[in-house]
Amino acid sequence: MFGYLTANTGDLTEEQYRRYRGSYCGLCRCLQENYGQAARLTLNYDMTFLILLLGSLYEPEEREGEETCLIHPREPHPWRRDRITEYAADMNMALAYQKCLDDWRDDGNPAALAAAGSLKRGWKKAEDRWPRQCRAIRESLEALDRLETERIEDPDGAAACFGRMMAEIFVLEEDRWSDTLRQFGFALGQFIYLVDACVDLDKDAALNHFNPFRRYYGRQDNGPRFRSFLKPILSDCLIAFDRLPMVRDVGILQNVLCAGLWARFEQKYSEKGGPESGPGSL
Repeated sequence: MFGYLTANTGDLTEEQYRRYRGSYCGLCRCLQENYGQAARLTLNYDMTFLILLLGSLYEPEEREGEETCLIHPREPHPWRRDRITEYAADMNMALAYQKCLDDWRDDGNPAALAAAGSLKRGWKKAEDRWPRQCRAIRESLEALDRLETERIEDPDGAAACFGRMMAEIFVLEEDRWSDTLRQFGFALGQFIYLVDACVDLDKDAALNHFNPFRRYYGRQDNGPRFRSFLKPILSDCLIAFDRLPMVRDVGILQNVLCAGLWARFEQKYSEKGGPESGPGSL
């Protein structure tokens, strides 16, 4: 369910791509400084999106630089950081820990349990700093696990669990933007959960894993069906997004929401179902 909040980098300007990569590298450096080298293995672009959105809304003071690192030892890479980066690093670690626990519950994978053990200290650190968000992450994923264990094929109920988690993650602090950020995060979380279920339907059916769309497995018209199901949810997300007064990096954010979010869905269903309307059309 993670890895969907990525940009279509081919459509970014040079300056947008520099800021996008700089935010990613800044998060990587922050994870290493706050949680150790191994924490970099949990890095993903989802939290880069969080940095860009909250940074665009609150516009905190930024620090920038260019340095080499273990991953890029020869060529210096630009990075940028602000107070939102610190928050995103904490959320990154909290999500990584709970995902490992979820993988252990789902598959009984001992490697996932071992990974959770190595991340537990980071989870406690994030939980001490952000108890509301971490409680939402834990409770939402536990509720989702119960639905999946009981094989309750309720797309709306399952998506709401993930939506409630994302709603709290996107609220950094209680202020005038909290309600709108919660609406945005809730709809975004619903969309991510459901689009992931659409993309993984064949694999989940083959492995006998839970999927709320299991009843549609093998149908030839799933591309248009799922698209019509997903579009209103993303529309709710975009309506909330448009109510947030953002200027800086708004082009990158729009790129992720109107193109990047659909990329894996398009790769799967456009090939299966033939030409369909573009991903950004609502």
